[in-house]
Amino acid sequence: MQQFNFKNNILNLKVKKSPFVVRIVMFFFAFAFFIFPVLGTIVGILTGGGMQFGYLIGIGIFGLMGFYLMRVSLWNTYGEENIEILKNKVIYEANYGWFKDGKKEIAIAVPKYSFKSVGYEEDNEGVLVISDGVSELESVVKIPVSVLEELLWILEPVNGETIK
Repeated sequence: MQQFNFKNNILNLKVKKSPFVVRIVMFFFAFAFFIFPVLGTIVGILTGGGMQFGYLIGIGIFGLMGFYLMRVSLWNTYGEENIEILKNKVIYEANYGWFKDGKKEIAIAVPKYSFKSVGYEEDNEGVLVISDGVSELESVVKIPVSVLEELLWILEPVNGETIK
C-alpha cells in the first residue's frame, strides 16, 4: 500500500490499517459505550426506578469515552492527513473517514522538509516535519524511514524553484 500521494501541491498521507480483529473490538466497544448506558436508562425507567440524575452522568461519561474510542477506531481504519503546501503557508487537515477535523493554517515562508524518528527504534518509522525555523508542522502518520526519505526527495523543490 502506498502511504503517500503528492499531486498539485497536496500531500496525502494514509495511516496503515490496524489488524482487522483489533478494529472489530474497538468498534464494538465504541458502539457499546453509546448504547449500553442508554439501554440501562430505559430499563431503569421502565422498571419503575424513575429518571435519576446518575443516568445522565453515566450517559455523558460513557458517551465521551465512546466518542474518543470511535475517533481512534476510525483513524486506525480510514485515517489520512491532507497537507496543502502553498507559497507562504501550509494547510493541514486530518480526515477520519466519517468526519474531518478543522483545517489548520500555519504560516511557513520557505518550507524545509525533514523527518523525526518515532516509536521503537527497531520499527524504523518516523513522521514528516515541515518547518521554516519559526513555525513547524509535524505529521501524525507513522511511515517507514525508507519511504520518508523517498518522500523528502519528491518534496524538495528542484533547482531552487518554489512551490506555487
